[in-house]
Amino acid sequence: MKRNPRKVRWTKAFRKAAGKEMTIDSTIDFEKRRNVPVRYDRELVTTTLKAMKRVGEIKQRREHAFWKHRMAAAREKQRAHRKKKLEGKKSVTLVEPMSVESPETELVLEKIKVPVKAKSALIQGEGRSMGMDID
Repeated sequence: MKRNPRKVRWTKAFRKAAGKEMTIDSTIDFEKRRNVPVRYDRELVTTTLKAMKRVGEIKQRREHAFWKHRMAAAREKQRAHRKKKLEGKKSVTLVEPMSVESPETELVLEKIKVPVKAKSALIQGEGRSMGMDID
């Protein structure tokens, strides 16, 4: 589909470009495959296995520290977002209702006078488009 791998979220290129992956770490270099034949030496094998375990431990600690740093930054960002959201809610001022007791807003109940129509207006068929019967 000719997409840029740096914009597709599941690719390694995206993770490295977005700072989600550890790119600068010396322990990653140990994982590179080497196609150099070496004569078998029991002492070399034991030291290599010890070194591999040690490198694994170091790598695990560094990845955990990297993860903690990323999560701390995300937490700070989330806290700032919540704080901003709360400040937005606090700044909204409600219109205070006017009290009924003040003389300016006294409720005056008056009857509304409506002019009465003539009886001829109530006769069926005169001035009405719908045929409604009146009692």
